Amino acid sequence: MKTLTVDLGDRSYPIHIGPGLLAAGERIAEVLPAPRAVLVTNETVGPLYRASLQEALAGAGVSLLTTVEVPDGEAYKTLATLESVYDALLAARADRQTAVIALGGGVIGDLAGFAAATYQRGVPFVQVPTTLLAQVDASVGGKTAVNHPRGKNMIGAFYQPRVVVADTDTLDTLPDRELRAGFAEVVKYGVIRDAAFFEELEQQAGAILGRDPTALAEAVYRSCRNKAEVVAADEREAGQRALLNLGHTFAHAIETGTGYSAWLHGEAVSAGMVMAAEASHRIGLLPGEALTRIRTLLDRAGLPVAGPADLPVERYLELMGVDKKAEGGRVRYVLLEDIGRAFVSAEVPEEVIRAAIAACS
Repeated sequence: MKTLTVDLGDRSYPIHIGPGLLAAGERIAEVLPAPRAVLVTNETVGPLYRASLQEALAGAGVSLLTTVEVPDGEAYKTLATLESVYDALLAARADRQTAVIALGGGVIGDLAGFAAATYQRGVPFVQVPTTLLAQVDASVGGKTAVNHPRGKNMIGAFYQPRVVVADTDTLDTLPDRELRAGFAEVVKYGVIRDAAFFEELEQQAGAILGRDPTALAEAVYRSCRNKAEVVAADEREAGQRALLNLGHTFAHAIETGTGYSAWLHGEAVSAGMVMAAEASHRIGLLPGEALTRIRTLLDRAGLPVAGPADLPVERYLELMGVDKKAEGGRVRYVLLEDIGRAFVSAEVPEEVIRAAIAACS
């Protein structure tokens, strides 16, 4: 096991990474104010890991008041599903000392986290991510939300967990498509701030996607270390944390425009990163060689390097205009000067964005 700390003063918390951690109930018990919790999971992950986690928690003296299993998929990250979580918390008579534990991928983490942030104005929250995307990104940093038909993650809150327990053994049951989608977020860290990591990923992509345990664990650790550093420096996205949104403005338009069902989040991020890189190249910042390396790595991983052909440029622009990263009616884009060097700008000419989308569609 490796442990990192997200340094937020008296709200700091550990990220435990390694195999077999689902059985280590004491890692959760030690951060809880009371020995009781409610588990939120989905219909896919629950049958695989719910019993193991419940047994581990019981062994550590923590009782589960109830388990909430919601449908699987981004399409269910909605206010209606959130209400079903509230219903379960109320039925179980959960109080302010009752923890909400998220067991699943990014959708479950976002949904359960927002429930924890808002139920009785905030109850303890624990992340137990079971997908690569959740382990390297969604479970760390305290962003919680649900989607709206007009925009992704538009209703949410910043709310930090008490602990993140990333059991890398859970990735053994992850479908290949989900593993590839998570790899897109791993690549993102190299692209925005860690050129050495990007170079390592160019060499290790086959091992990571081939589920080599050592390579996977190292990818999770390096990604979490990068994110923990960024979050500690800028918890609420006033500055450098915005760099973590590389490609996400385009990606959220893809997800919203396709109804939150056709594209996985990581797949949309992959295409969005290429669009951002293309825009950066077109305004004379990103060298052509770097653009090619980014596109090639993602393509080799079996990830999309272009958006959906049937999503018009005008629809992208419409959806990006209501993205939560827009300010004062101006869209803020994460751009690249080189691999490992990113910045945020609201000064990108619209014709450049149009051309980048068209070139990657």
